[in-house]
Amino acid sequence: MIPVGDDNPTRRTPVVTRTLLFINVIVFGLQLLQGVEFTLRFSFVPLELTALLQGRDSLWVLVTIFTAMFLHGSLGHILGNMLFLWIFGDNVEDVFGRVPYVLFYLVCGIAATMTQYATGPLSPIPNLGASGAISGVLGAYVLMFPTARVNLFIWPFSIFFGTFGIAAFLWIGFWFLMQLFLGIQDLGEIAEGGVAFWAHIGGFVAGVVLTLIMPRRRRRAYPAPRTYR
Repeated sequence: MIPVGDDNPTRRTPVVTRTLLFINVIVFGLQLLQGVEFTLRFSFVPLELTALLQGRDSLWVLVTIFTAMFLHGSLGHILGNMLFLWIFGDNVEDVFGRVPYVLFYLVCGIAATMTQYATGPLSPIPNLGASGAISGVLGAYVLMFPTARVNLFIWPFSIFFGTFGIAAFLWIGFWFLMQLFLGIQDLGEIAEGGVAFWAHIGGFVAGVVLTLIMPRRRRRAYPAPRTYR
């Protein structure tokens, strides 16, 4: 079930969301041009942070906590993340405002990285990707627009019948439960690499918490999104 859009208009141009999309695409292009060494240089490695905390490494690892959230491991990786950001990010930016949204996005990304780190502080596997921060965007979206209609492409039915609409809280809730289930299942295999499910969980929880405490740009004046029916 792949989300391909939502019926939830915005009143302002999502400048920050588009800028984040642009930055991620440019950085991915640099990765392709510069090769693996570039990617490894700017990825976050849990073992390096542990070494720093023990006084045995440089401060560079702190920089990679930020840079890693703009890197991706493959074309499929970046396409999936950017699709989610494109669908859900504009509405969250619209409510928070541009500057608060930037801070929100970065804090969710940091929370995601630290959650993944906590599950494997001795892991030498590089961590990279925007999915932790974007998971925070999903957490905000489900609180702000729980009944907004999310349009899903469901293979192979959508080939014949088109997309299917579902309430945001149902799809995002299902997505989060899947991350939690797979994350628990993955705890014993983190050293082997793969999908950083705990980064998704940490980013999502951070997004929910921040949404509950951060001021919003507008409340009642926002037009009700089209609901699932």
